[in-house]
Amino acid sequence: MSKQAVPDVITNDDVKEIKHFYDNVYHANAEGEHADFSSHYSALYRRLGIQQGSRVLDVACGTGGWLQICHDSGCEVSGVDISDRAIDLCRERLPSGAFHAQPAETLPFEENSFNLVSCLGSLEHFIDPLACLMEMRRVAKPDALLVILVPNKDFLTRKLGLFGGTYQVDAKEVVRTLPEWQALFHAAGLNVQERWRDLHVLNRHWIMRGSKASWPLRFAQAAALPFWPLKWQYQVYHRCSIQSHGGD
Repeated sequence: MSKQAVPDVITNDDVKEIKHFYDNVYHANAEGEHADFSSHYSALYRRLGIQQGSRVLDVACGTGGWLQICHDSGCEVSGVDISDRAIDLCRERLPSGAFHAQPAETLPFEENSFNLVSCLGSLEHFIDPLACLMEMRRVAKPDALLVILVPNKDFLTRKLGLFGGTYQVDAKEVVRTLPEWQALFHAAGLNVQERWRDLHVLNRHWIMRGSKASWPLRFAQAAALPFWPLKWQYQVYHRCSIQSHGGD
């Protein structure tokens, strides 16, 4: 197991502190979240080729923007998030779904339950990402698809000193290189089948976030991402399968 895969010790104080951040800061204005990302989620759904009737679990589901697309396309949806506020909103928008407010390191589902398990842009914020990945593998069916979106430590803008992380660093944020992420996935019993760049920042909402002085840089960055190689990307999707008993 790589050094990055060594789990942290989870304490109640850690959970309470992170939960407070997501309830009172990150999701403080949660009602309008994901409004600008529906087209991005729809494109992701089409790319994954998800079949109607599939059972989908989203880990760190937030307010359910991705699960809304899955539900509207005929899937049975479930979600877990540490934020009570986010989960309350999920239950309002998707009353037929199964939602739980708790840390992702333990998932309240039986093994071999889901056709698709996703974790989109959240694994870097977990206290014990390896434990979460192993739980995702446990609840996934043997032939399930696992889709994980993670940030890249070698992101060019970061390497140039122009980006220091998201404001979620106030809670917890551990960013890894793509080889380090792949080693972590392998340690959890997952095989990476495909990787591709995340281009959700190609929208007006992301570019015009923050002060006006930052808009030109954000626009230039968004415009450059489609042309940068994978190793320089901001975030990267990983399509994974469960390893066979031989680890292949």
